[in-house]
Amino acid sequence: MTDFILASASPARLAVLAAAGIDATVHVSGVDEDAITLAHPQATPAELVTLLAVAKAEAVFETIGADITDGVIVGCDSMLHIRGDLVGKPKTVERARAQWHKMSGHSGDLLTGHAVLQVTDGELVARATGTEVTGLRFGTPTAVELEAYLASGEPLEVAGSCTLDGLGGWFIDGVDGDPSSVIGISLPLTRRLLADLRLTVTDFWRAGTVPPTASAIDPKDR
Repeated sequence: MTDFILASASPARLAVLAAAGIDATVHVSGVDEDAITLAHPQATPAELVTLLAVAKAEAVFETIGADITDGVIVGCDSMLHIRGDLVGKPKTVERARAQWHKMSGHSGDLLTGHAVLQVTDGELVARATGTEVTGLRFGTPTAVELEAYLASGEPLEVAGSCTLDGLGGWFIDGVDGDPSSVIGISLPLTRRLLADLRLTVTDFWRAGTVPPTASAIDPKDR
């Protein structure tokens, strides 16, 4: 079975993949996201999140690529574009509070860049990249609710200080687009990028997911 390597420490991304039948192996890139952002001041929001995703995937390839016989390395990065600002992880309560004061009652776009590197016998043989944009409509938490959310620590290490699949879901009034992308990895986009590399997403599903009669179908007919 082809290896699926996730270049991310995000438990949410790992959970999305697991629920969708893929037992990914995690290798954290250690990329300095702030340094890359500062180095590309003219990049559009979509270009920046894609650059970050590529950097993460390439860093993992440099670390373990020689040991991969047959696999893909998938990197992702998310940022929120709202009211003219592009914001990532706030990292401090003060910045998260300021972001929520700006987001409350407004709409923004959550952009997630994706990079898929195909590796065969230790060599990088192909790559595909793309960005998914999903609209978010934010509610207006009360002062008590916001302080409780900030105290939980959850918003400090997620793009835009919010989650859809955790406590932050209480304060998101609507999603326009792909919800899996908001959580951190777009299943539809990842499937399309794999297809661009002539790979089939079902080949990555854990053993036993596909009955033998279905797996015996000629790949060109899938």
